[in-house]
Amino acid sequence: MKTALATVTISGTLKEKLEAAAAAGFDGVEIFENDLTQYERSPREVRKMADDLGLEIIALQPFRDMEGMPERLRQQKREMLKRKMEVAHELGTSRLLMCSNVQSYASGDRDQCAADLRFLAEMAEKEGMTLGYEALAWGYHIADYMDAWDLVKRTDHPNLGINLDTFHMYSRGNTLDCLRDEIPVDKIALVQIADAPIMPRQDYLTYSRHSRCFPGQGDMPVVEFLQVLKDKGFDDYLSHEIFNDEFRSSSPIAKAIDGMRSLIWLDDQTVSKEETKTQPVTVPDVKDIEFIEFAVEGESGEELIKTLAQLGFHETHKHVSKNVSLMRQGNINLILNREPASQAHEHFQKHGVSVCALGFLTENVKETLRMAERYRAERFANQAGPGELNIPAIRGIGDSLVYLVGANSRYRFFDVDFVEIEGIKGEQGVGLTRVDHVGQTVSNVDFLSAGFFYKSIFGFEIEPRQDLPDIHGLVVSRTATNKDKSVRIPINMTNARDASAERFMKKAGGSGVHQIAFACKDIFAAVKNMDQEKQLPIPDNYYRDLEARLGLEPALVKKLKEHNIMYDENEAGAFFHCYTEEICGVFFEVVQRVEGYNNYGESNAYVRLASQARQELK
Repeated sequence: MKTALATVTISGTLKEKLEAAAAAGFDGVEIFENDLTQYERSPREVRKMADDLGLEIIALQPFRDMEGMPERLRQQKREMLKRKMEVAHELGTSRLLMCSNVQSYASGDRDQCAADLRFLAEMAEKEGMTLGYEALAWGYHIADYMDAWDLVKRTDHPNLGINLDTFHMYSRGNTLDCLRDEIPVDKIALVQIADAPIMPRQDYLTYSRHSRCFPGQGDMPVVEFLQVLKDKGFDDYLSHEIFNDEFRSSSPIAKAIDGMRSLIWLDDQTVSKEETKTQPVTVPDVKDIEFIEFAVEGESGEELIKTLAQLGFHETHKHVSKNVSLMRQGNINLILNREPASQAHEHFQKHGVSVCALGFLTENVKETLRMAERYRAERFANQAGPGELNIPAIRGIGDSLVYLVGANSRYRFFDVDFVEIEGIKGEQGVGLTRVDHVGQTVSNVDFLSAGFFYKSIFGFEIEPRQDLPDIHGLVVSRTATNKDKSVRIPINMTNARDASAERFMKKAGGSGVHQIAFACKDIFAAVKNMDQEKQLPIPDNYYRDLEARLGLEPALVKKLKEHNIMYDENEAGAFFHCYTEEICGVFFEVVQRVEGYNNYGESNAYVRLASQARQELK
């Protein structure tokens, strides 16, 4: 598979875009005409720059409203294409891409349109060029790729092929039947592959300009599309052409790496004729969250430690050589890292007291690392002392790390690198058993990337988005989970400058963990044993609504109210949960799941968000 990126996909100058594409490992680029027009260097210089970076310029695009035009405009379009082919020669590309006409005054006569395209194809033949014709989803007469193929067939010229764009195809509900049964590989001029969330039928142009994303980040069946191409023996370029507001306002190299990661993922989901289905790509089997590591320094983390103590945690172990301690309860491991020469220290310098790393328990560390490298994750070089564990790690969300801990070891990580603190007899606690979920907040430009990080590298599923009403705006959330939901990572973002997610970003200095939820078997017993000084108060109106809405017994409602416990239920089971106030940018939740309840109490989120906002004001 050869990979390419249309320069319109990412931000920056044309030079920055080419450098980002090369750094991410792309083989080629499509030059979007606006990028070239506004650039100060000549097309020949752009070609040399691409050559020096090891990039092939695979196409110049787009050329609009080329067919079915009135006579005066028809001649103008022909002259324009003649001049643009001169530019294409200077760029060193032999492909030009045309879009279906969107003008209401254009002719819909297929024979006339075919005659226009044939004339242009003959011009291209003389110049050694190939033209690709694409159906825009909002084209006036040609909007479906099947109709574009009909026009290409009518034109019947070797220098004209069809350009296939998954966004335009799927946004209109097109099937793959025409591609599967009719279009030969040698008539495919170029393939542009994009994804998007499925939305109700709407203004296609607005949908296209703002909602596209990389394959695997949306809901379109892009895997099926590529499988059909592979079944037909297609081996040319797969190119991204993405219009996305967030992409165009974020780091070009970060988005280019995202784009390459998505094409690798897409390739891994499909099988070519030469491959066999008996050799699937291995998906790492992440079993649990083995530990959560906090960056603290000096006395700065005392408020955090006090809150954890109120939740029943105590420092049970000290590291053998570093200023690092461990707090345990049930199967929960919380690391407090005060070591001055460490990644945790660097994280503290940027973000203050915060979660600097997660430890994933995985069946095959070596295979997980291989997948991380394949998907362009950055390896972190850890420093371990003599005889200490050297747990491998990769760069995660924001400035955090993800450590990979072997699930089949005879020893836990703290058996090797830590010693028990004298005077601590056994594990103390209030009945918390394990980490239920860990919430992360990211910027709006990194929301899709964060979910795809877990999906591509770890094989997590990304659950449908949830809209959480905040008193200052809307918070959007999607949860990444492993197969059995033993690892759950809700990812939040907002476009509202004063909503809770944005307030966290400002306080924390960027993306990070904002929530940690601990599971228990009996939340009433746990809360009874907890110091409730830092518990988040819930208004009485919530409990009146709860009683009326769900018909709960008054005795249960009274018990919930006494302990600020919230409640939700569905056909699968029930959910009890309560919160601490925010401490150092993070808040803790205690949850009890009854039977098969797998949600997160989303119906209560607006009350919790309002309570947290009030608490911040205090």
